[in-house]
Parts: sequence; C-alpha cells; structure tokens
Amino acid sequence: MAKQRWLPTITAIFVTSLILSNIIAVKLISLGPLFLPAAIIIFPVSYIFGDILTEVYGYARARRVIWVGFGCNLLAVMVIWLSIQLPPAPFWKISGFGSAQTSQQAYEAILGFTPRLLGASFVAYLVGEFLNSFVLAKLKIATQGRHLWLRTIGSTLVGQLADSGIFISLAFWGAIPTMVLGQLILSQWLMKSVYEALVTPFTYIVVNYLKRAEQEDHYDRETNFNPLLLRE
Repeated sequence: MAKQRWLPTITAIFVTSLILSNIIAVKLISLGPLFLPAAIIIFPVSYIFGDILTEVYGYARARRVIWVGFGCNLLAVMVIWLSIQLPPAPFWKISGFGSAQTSQQAYEAILGFTPRLLGASFVAYLVGEFLNSFVLAKLKIATQGRHLWLRTIGSTLVGQLADSGIFISLAFWGAIPTMVLGQLILSQWLMKSVYEALVTPFTYIVVNYLKRAEQEDHYDRETNFNPLLLRE
C-alpha cells in the first residue's frame, strides 16, 4: 500500500519555487550574452519536482498539485496587491529612501504586478505544467518505465517551450520587435531545458528514493488526462 509520506514535502517545494519565481522575476540578470529574469534560478525547480510528482505518484496527483500551486500563487498575488493599496505609515521608510512616499513607490516598483504580465504568467504556468506532466506520463507508458532521462528531458522540452512561448508572447507582443521576441523565447527555453538536463542525476536520486520509500511507481494507463478534473 502506498504511503505518500513525502507527497506534502514535494508539494511544498513545488509551490514555494513557483511563488518565489514570480517575486524575483522583476530583476533581469546577465548571463554572458543572455539577459534573463532572475526567476531562471528557481522556476525550473517547479518543473523538476513536477516531473518527480508525475513519475512517482502519477498524473492525477500531479494535477492536484499544479492547481494547488495556481491557487497559492493567486493568493500571494492578491495579498501583495492589497498591501500595496494600503496607505503607508507617515514614518515608514525603506533603507535608502527618504520618505514614506518614495518608499511606497519603491515597494510598488518591486512587488507590483501589471495585469498583462500577471495574466501571461498564469496562462503560461498552467499550459506548461500540464503539458509537462502529460508528456512524461505518456512517455513512461511508451518506454515501459525505462529511460527516465528521456521522459524528464523530453517532457521539459515540450512544457518549457509552451511556457516560454506563451508568457513572452502574451507579455511583450507589440512592445518589443518580433525578432527580439523570438530570441527571448529561444534563450529562455534553452536555458530552462539545459537546467533540467544538468540536474538529471539529482532527479534520478530523488525518484529512486521516493519509489522505495513510498512503495509507489504509478503508471497512467487508465488516467483521465482532463486538466480540469480534480478527482483521481
């Protein structure tokens, strides 16, 4: 009988990496010739643990966690938005800013979300994560449980391409040249996919440990893959 003792921990890591990536995405970083949001250092972790969820526990449980992540992220955005709307105390100052007004402006600049970016992020997350989980589950059946590396990297290539393409297109279409848009999509997709490939040994270790500890190795042979279905 499956124990699932580690499922809450995996869920917590998945959700935390998702929320953190949205908070730090406002900063752009330079990696050689590439310019990327700082979220690149943590967002791929959600795909790695999404792979682990589907591989060990199956698509149905991964689907639940994906929706939990969506709900938690939405709650975080709502709370941050509300904190921005509340008037600042007249004596409140952020280090380096001279008044409550300038501190409030700095707070809004860092934590504020534009509706367009927010909508793009939510749509890209749902499509990318569900595609990633679906492809991995189908590949597991096709490979009869062999070649884990093929499933994790293959599903990430599909999921991350959808995520990067949808987010950048919805967020920046019309705001930057089309050629630059394509370069951004390609660079983000490649970076996230390389990230997944590099941590494949870690994925193997975690998956093998969980399968032994949880006595679980789910195959989605009769699974309903409707992403809106919350029952198993």
